[in-house]
Amino acid sequence: MTQAVVEVGARLRYEGRVWTLAVLEGARATLVTDEGASAVVLLPYLFADPSFGVEGGPAPGRVPPFGLLEALPLEVRERALAWQRHVREVKTGFPDAVGQGAPREQFDPALRSLAQRGRAKAEELRAAGWAASAATVRRMRARYRSEGLWGLVDGRAVRERSAVGRADERVVAAVRKVLEGQRERSTGTLVRLRRRVGWLLEEEYGAGVVALPPASMFNRLVHAVADGQGLWGTAAQRRWHASRPAPPFTPTVALRPGELVMLDSTPLDVLAVLDDGVTGRLELSIALDVATRSICAAVVRPVGTTSVDAAMLLAQMVVPTAMRPGWDAALSMQRSVIPYERLVALDARLEGAAARPVIMPETVVVDQGRVYVSASFISACESLGVSVQPVPPANGPAKGNVERTFRAIADGFSQYLPGHTGSDVSQRGAAAQGDACWSLAQLQELLDEWVICGWQERRHDALRHPMMPQVAVSPNEMWAAWVAVTGHVPVPLSADDYVELLPLRWQAINDYGIRFGYRTYDHPGLDPYRRRRSPRADKNGRWEVHHNPYDPNRVWVRLPEGWLEVPWVHAAAVRRPFTAFTFDHVRRTVERRHGREEHEAAIAQALDALLRRASQGLGSRRERTVAARAQAAAQMTDPSPAATPQQWPAPLAPGASFGLPGSFTIPLQDADGWDTDDSLDDIEDAPDGEDYLLAGLADGQDAATGDADEAEASGPTAETARDQAAEQTLDAAGAGGLRIYDPYQEAQAW
Repeated sequence: MTQAVVEVGARLRYEGRVWTLAVLEGARATLVTDEGASAVVLLPYLFADPSFGVEGGPAPGRVPPFGLLEALPLEVRERALAWQRHVREVKTGFPDAVGQGAPREQFDPALRSLAQRGRAKAEELRAAGWAASAATVRRMRARYRSEGLWGLVDGRAVRERSAVGRADERVVAAVRKVLEGQRERSTGTLVRLRRRVGWLLEEEYGAGVVALPPASMFNRLVHAVADGQGLWGTAAQRRWHASRPAPPFTPTVALRPGELVMLDSTPLDVLAVLDDGVTGRLELSIALDVATRSICAAVVRPVGTTSVDAAMLLAQMVVPTAMRPGWDAALSMQRSVIPYERLVALDARLEGAAARPVIMPETVVVDQGRVYVSASFISACESLGVSVQPVPPANGPAKGNVERTFRAIADGFSQYLPGHTGSDVSQRGAAAQGDACWSLAQLQELLDEWVICGWQERRHDALRHPMMPQVAVSPNEMWAAWVAVTGHVPVPLSADDYVELLPLRWQAINDYGIRFGYRTYDHPGLDPYRRRRSPRADKNGRWEVHHNPYDPNRVWVRLPEGWLEVPWVHAAAVRRPFTAFTFDHVRRTVERRHGREEHEAAIAQALDALLRRASQGLGSRRERTVAARAQAAAQMTDPSPAATPQQWPAPLAPGASFGLPGSFTIPLQDADGWDTDDSLDDIEDAPDGEDYLLAGLADGQDAATGDADEAEASGPTAETARDQAAEQTLDAAGAGGLRIYDPYQEAQAW
């Protein structure tokens, strides 16, 4: 390639005018026009001008596109390199850039002219089998001078091809128009599309003017036009592509924790056992900090997120996550990269917290769902000084970070759980519903633990340290880095502020405490206020009660002296190991009731009674098996459980046996056995309750005497059966054991 030379007296093009280079001093050039105007320009600025050029000189050479050369087929590259050696030899006498030795006689510039050397090279190429003439050699020399090596490449190998080939442009335009017109329609076949394209061509150009290509060629044409444009595929895919904003895209940038927090909800691909004992789908709501990719809060609930759940996200974000019993010590904040000492110095409540940073949001990004634009959610945000930024309707890319996080949760958490359903029905297993064994509260507990060990401590490809962009870091590491850069450590809210964000109910304080949602809560601190009206006359004397929908073990009551935490009276009812075996047994028993409305207290006592009876040999074989599995599982997890003496169970509530064969059942008072307002709190413990239970469990003479008159009326057969039953009872008593009263066995004996 020949480069232009800039020297004094050269005519240059600069800023659309022709100048003469008058003075060249160092990196400065003095330019003069024919009209007498002058200018002093720095050479880099002169050469960078788009209109710069040398008048009458050769065109500036182009650097070969080496990337495109590497992509060419091997034989094409080798032929171009061969032409380069031939052109060099014609020009300089040496085929290589660095000439060594003496040039060959027919190509020596000192002995032959350029035309003679060109003719000699053409003869040599023809002798080698190349179809080349002297004109071909001159053309290759000119192309090499202007374009370099790229000019010697066979043009047929780099010819640009259209995606639609040689198809008629009118047919291509018609296909594109029909595809765009049916973007919002239901998905059809290619046959329907071909008919509509034909109808459109007839309307615009007349019948028979533009011919449709054959079906196979038409199908290839459709895919060539639609691929990558979102014009073909399912209706959902077309709508998703249409909802994307037009490029170029503006990236979402957050330079400090809490600057931008995205909130969204999605169905969780897991079936859970709900409060009514049946399996159902769940919905997951999360809050994601954009700067650190930290999951600030995660709430699982049955399908149908409410504004209360959205407010719960805010409440979880601004309070530390406490370490739960059974969690590994490695999940604590003290063991993580989070600046634990600095945070504890600011707020002592963070001592013993889990390794999830507390991020106070400045702006939350939400969709147009009624949950996130409701008055209650907006009010909760305003109370915390948080701005709400809604995204355009049906615009998933506007909150793509949280959408991608949902997929990561599905891949890293949901698919490992029993009852996993997959993202659609085509991925759902046949036994998904039967495999479901976790309750809503248990899934929430598992998710909270996974967020810390499976997300916050995992390296994220989108997180790069500002000083080390090649190193991927975890959300906790990024949070620590941003805190060091921004110099801001958020202080979490107090416990009272957290309670204020919880859902509110107005309830009366009765003798038995506070009851709602089939649960009873009581505390000695309520004694001065039982059956008393609150100062709020507009609420009919009821008291303000706040509760956590995902933690039914306690509620908070606002009293004149402040908040009082009131526990659930049945929180400690199940004192024995409560594993999946036991829970599944109770769930299946409840499902056999065919939709009967359940009382929560009866479920709690039934589970406790089942474990007691089975562990003491007072249950059916199935019940003893279930309790044995639970006991074994607990012993494996806790090698030194506290020994508790066996005691006789308290009198069972009506229907507490759930109709299990071989268990003692008190006769029901009505068809349901319990009124909707009944509770275990209303049952007074009888002083002879233990004897009453023993009388029902033992098959001794007292149990047989109750039917003496009826047995006498039955004659010898009844008397014989009664004696047999008594003998069996005496045998059991003599062996030192008690036998459960079995009505089926008695009926068989009679």
